[in-house]
Amino acid sequence: MGDVAVLLKILPTDVELNIESLKDAVVDKVKPICEVNKVEINEVGFGLKAIKLQVIVPDEEGKIDQIEEALASVEGVGQVDTEEVTLV
Repeated sequence: MGDVAVLLKILPTDVELNIESLKDAVVDKVKPICEVNKVEINEVGFGLKAIKLQVIVPDEEGKIDQIEEALASVEGVGQVDTEEVTLV
């Protein structure tokens, strides 16, 4: 088995939330679980911003679910969506 690159889209619970602080909290939460490859903040619209997080994880069953659950437990995270999964 190899590794997979997973692209996640993370939306905050509130438009007024400091997105930079949320980004730091998200990265700190997943660092023990996987390798963080790239982090971006994208404008969604109407003042809402999303965090695009790309991580590298082993191609094991349940690993992506584990990361999604860890991210959902971060205060300020409203929604976590897996957008893309690619073998590396």
